Amino acid sequence: MRWDVSAGLEDAHGLPRHALLETLYRTPTWREIERGQGDLPAWRAGAHRLLEERAGHSLPRLHDAWVAARHLIRANVLLARRLRPAYRTAILSNADESLRDRLRELGIHDLFDTVVSSAEEGMAKPDLEIYRRAAGRLGLPPEACVFVDDYDANVRAAETLGMRGIVYRVDHGQDLAALLAGVGVLP
Repeated sequence: MRWDVSAGLEDAHGLPRHALLETLYRTPTWREIERGQGDLPAWRAGAHRLLEERAGHSLPRLHDAWVAARHLIRANVLLARRLRPAYRTAILSNADESLRDRLRELGIHDLFDTVVSSAEEGMAKPDLEIYRRAAGRLGLPPEACVFVDDYDANVRAAETLGMRGIVYRVDHGQDLAALLAGVGVLP
């Protein structure tokens, strides 16, 4: 997540901090989308209306600008390549139904042994069952897994199953390779 871009857009348009996140991803409509239900265009339009309500005036499509600013973190892509085949890797994502297509478009779909998408599973993090499914698809018990996420509540949920958890925030200047090394995961 490009929190720096989000903050810049919010500042530029006089919005409170986290307004983009809250109107896009902290709504009942998103909870449906991430579970494979709902209508994507209606969700995006509704999020834009919520954002304009907060602003009290018309706005350009700030959510689209925020999403467009996302990019691959080259060091992490290289790290994922170096981790294989010694480690099994997975994506466990609260995502809409387009996740697999986006991974192919980005050219990183081959970096992971499995992809567990909330929209396909009908449940989302921090539901404990989705973590169990991810571990199971890797053929591992949860205790053998390290879970990395940028949201503390998701990491804490994984830890309740015995996974080692890492909260990773690129916008805080954290180094994922160093964080993984701290729990014994070395390429």
